[in-house]
Amino acid sequence: MCGILVTNALALNCVAAPHPARSLLNKRAPEITRADLTGTRVDLKSLRGKVVLLNFWATWCAPCLVEMPVFSGWQQQYGASGFQVIGISMDDDVAPVRTLVAKLKTSYPIGMGDAKLGEQYGGVMGLPLTYLIDRKGIVRARFQGETDTKAIEKELKTMLDRR
Repeated sequence: MCGILVTNALALNCVAAPHPARSLLNKRAPEITRADLTGTRVDLKSLRGKVVLLNFWATWCAPCLVEMPVFSGWQQQYGASGFQVIGISMDDDVAPVRTLVAKLKTSYPIGMGDAKLGEQYGGVMGLPLTYLIDRKGIVRARFQGETDTKAIEKELKTMLDRR
């Protein structure tokens, strides 16, 4: 919300950014209910009790394409320990997403994102954007841009160890 700043008897209108990024750290993750590429419903709320890695990505994002096979490996490695990866493609067209997902053989659900969902997550201004959400649905970590996957995995393992 933008108000009026009065200083030295001058009134100046402040200008708010159109979509200010807000921190979701230590707050409940905004709800997501979407169909994945197979038509299966993905509901973030139904995953309470699991640690969730929520990854916003796109087919044209080179760092995203490097992370996705790593995330698939983690899904297979840590899934039985209460871990779930959800991918959200920010592409405008589903066709290249389907092609890429088939090529990479991802082991986790992929849904399509949009501007509204991006705004709920603080404004997706750069990709990849990854959130780690704890078993209670609270956002505990945020990784923006090309990230060291070892840093994400370290945080992930810590969260999985907490019961």
